[in-house]
Amino acid sequence: MAGFLFHDVIFGPVRSRRLGLSLGINLLPKHLKYCSFNCIYCECGWTKKITNFTGELPGREEVSGFLEKRLLELIAEDYLPDAITFAGNGEPTLHPDFPSIVDDTIILRNRYTPQAKVSVLSNSSTLDDPRIFASLEKLDNNILKLDAGSEHLFRVMNNPLNPVDFRNLIDSLRKFNGKVIIQSMFIRGYYNDELIDNTTDEETGLWIDHLEYIRPSRVMIYSIARATPAQNLEKITIFELENIAAKLRERGIEAIVYN
Repeated sequence: MAGFLFHDVIFGPVRSRRLGLSLGINLLPKHLKYCSFNCIYCECGWTKKITNFTGELPGREEVSGFLEKRLLELIAEDYLPDAITFAGNGEPTLHPDFPSIVDDTIILRNRYTPQAKVSVLSNSSTLDDPRIFASLEKLDNNILKLDAGSEHLFRVMNNPLNPVDFRNLIDSLRKFNGKVIIQSMFIRGYYNDELIDNTTDEETGLWIDHLEYIRPSRVMIYSIARATPAQNLEKITIFELENIAAKLRERGIEAIVYN
């Protein structure tokens, strides 16, 4: 059973396989996962039933204050981050003040660490909200999830707890006009007696068709790195991931594999 949680509003910086030295911002409760998805591979564990945890979320001023304090500490240590990343214990865009916090973060980044890329790791579930969409457009690294080609596998792997229209999600990703990075997790294994495998020719073919339609700036391809809440899930080999990436590159889409 996975359950890797962050217990601070500002954490790190940590060495990220995708973002370099990344200073994390956790806008979610410190003791539990708060997410609109219940992905079978999530390192934070299973999502509890969606309820209103907004009273346990850090306030806008609290986030800004902690971030400024940590940036000043890192400047004094000459240990500057490559990225300032909204991540943490679930889906960061669920925070009701996410747009304002993005603005505050960009101001602090510009003041103290202009080299750092303000980034987000999001599951793409809130793109229907115009405020969220506009905020994501402001980020240097707008990293959004698309794991599956078929709607069936999307629902099994990501298990959205709030209503999500799969076709509308893909259309929303296209509306970024290329100012989006897609992150895709590849796994294989059994879950509820069903073989889950998004590396098959059929699944990757559908997934690549979606990406050709979305036209992201690049695609991040990776597999599991920590324990997963669903048992019997297999880490995909670097050889297989590189083969999937090669198919994307044949379509003119930049793809980077992370082991």
